[in-house]
Amino acid sequence: MAWTAVFDGEAPERVNRWLAHRGVCSRREAEALIAAGRVWIDGEVVGDPGRKILPGQTLAVRDGESGVDPAVSVLIHKPPGLVSAHPAPGQDEARRLIVPDRAALGESPPPPDVSLPPAGRLDRESRGLLILTSDGVVARALIAPETRIAKTYEVRVDGRLTPGAIAQLRHGLSLDGRALKPAGVFRKGEDRLRFILEEGRNRQIRRMCEQVGLRVVDLFRTRIGPLSLDGLPEGRWRYLSPSERQALLTAASSQERL
Repeated sequence: MAWTAVFDGEAPERVNRWLAHRGVCSRREAEALIAAGRVWIDGEVVGDPGRKILPGQTLAVRDGESGVDPAVSVLIHKPPGLVSAHPAPGQDEARRLIVPDRAALGESPPPPDVSLPPAGRLDRESRGLLILTSDGVVARALIAPETRIAKTYEVRVDGRLTPGAIAQLRHGLSLDGRALKPAGVFRKGEDRLRFILEEGRNRQIRRMCEQVGLRVVDLFRTRIGPLSLDGLPEGRWRYLSPSERQALLTAASSQERL
């Protein structure tokens, strides 16, 4: 299904209600189309199921089988040794993993000309969950400062794990002259910590640990908000599902309202 029209109402109206009123689909079906990234207003994908269309705006429903929908999000289990983007000479970037024989579910990879920048970085030595996306709504949900999506890391360190060091990691450190937000830091073993962060400064966990006399030996990102690796093997990739996309946007929206 593909459909386009200019909204001629006198006051803003919910997208799902207007689509149902025009006979395009039911309200529930409209919400499913929004979750699948197939509804656009003035060239921008609609990410919020409660979004209202304004008078004079153009709404388009993209054909899911046409192959023209540019909203693509890929979840990668990045191994150490790859950079998230912009590799220096002699380095490889994570996108090179998006090939048919590394697809977890047998998917075909997106065309090479589709831009897939990372929505949040994971440094070269680190491993775990990385999202590459051409979907601007997903990117904003992940990296806009106002959303505060939590990211979870399992970290192995070398050094003395004292209560004082953990207290400092939780609150009181600064990087580049700016105070860090309070962090969730939990001891998980003799040399292991779990970090839950709502910000992502450059090499933040490694630099935090250095300030309290610890050296990071292994850093593994396991979750970004509601998204997880969910058994995805290292070095493999898959597409973000419509339900995962919607869960992420819902989580980001709820954070914005706090």
